[in-house]
Amino acid sequence: MLFVWLSYSIYRQVREQGDVQQSWQLILAAFSGPQLEKFVAVMLLMFLNWGLEARKWQLAVKGVQRVSFGRAFRAVFSGQALGFNTLNRVGESAGRALFLEEGNRLRGILLSVVGSMSQIIVTFVAGLFSLLYLRIYILDNSHHLEGLSVFWLDGLLYIITIGVLLFILLYFRLSWCVQLLEKIPWIAKHKFFVQKLEDFHWKELTIILLLSMFRYVVFVVQYVLLLQVFEVNIAWQDAASLVSVMFLVLAIVPTIALAELGFRGKVSLQLFGLLSTNTVGIIATAAGIWIINLIIPAIGGSLFLLGIRLFRNK
Repeated sequence: MLFVWLSYSIYRQVREQGDVQQSWQLILAAFSGPQLEKFVAVMLLMFLNWGLEARKWQLAVKGVQRVSFGRAFRAVFSGQALGFNTLNRVGESAGRALFLEEGNRLRGILLSVVGSMSQIIVTFVAGLFSLLYLRIYILDNSHHLEGLSVFWLDGLLYIITIGVLLFILLYFRLSWCVQLLEKIPWIAKHKFFVQKLEDFHWKELTIILLLSMFRYVVFVVQYVLLLQVFEVNIAWQDAASLVSVMFLVLAIVPTIALAELGFRGKVSLQLFGLLSTNTVGIIATAAGIWIINLIIPAIGGSLFLLGIRLFRNK
């Protein structure tokens, strides 16, 4: 039943995305065009992307259960399927936890937060430096962001800087977070579920953070390659900085997959439109990344869920 619901949900959401329908012909044309090698590279990088995420999750949950890499890979795909209908895909952790034993699932969901925190830190740090690059090298009298003055951009830079520093401090001092949570009466009664967060050593947290960084680089390379496939002619350093700013915006603004492509398209046009007039190519790139990195894994994840028994009680 879960598989049928997820499959129908993914089909309905893809069908309702107007940008996908408009970009589909361009995406298909990439298979026979001169940029085929780059398109294939983007597809292969998708597996590297989720492979790094699988390794992160494998390390995060090892305190409650040892999981093979293959099982971790299936878990992150299934998490993608289940998170498809939730705000900012927060349901991913629950989808992954289905691949743990029954007694470990709630703790597994909480431990997944560590991987999410590391990815948020990398996204915000890269976005912060990219905003600075945008502010210094791209924005001028002829290139400006609609509705965002230099004054507000500078204010945003200060706010993000403070937020990133605080988040990094909390990440490497998870015991503080646990102590604060345990002051809440309801959580204090069930502190068994959060205590494992205190067991993370700074070396483990650093490894997870580095994996998040490598995964982020894969994201950016995918986007830059796809921009080249659809002939959005922007220097790679400018494209990389604009991609990072876009990821920062997507991390800040709450979205669900149903509305995400439309939002991605609007943000992409705002940012890449500063340096390119190829509107069709910009939209096709946003749609291509959405399909490759989100839709294909979600479809695969819904299939993997068929092999899971939710309850193993006799």
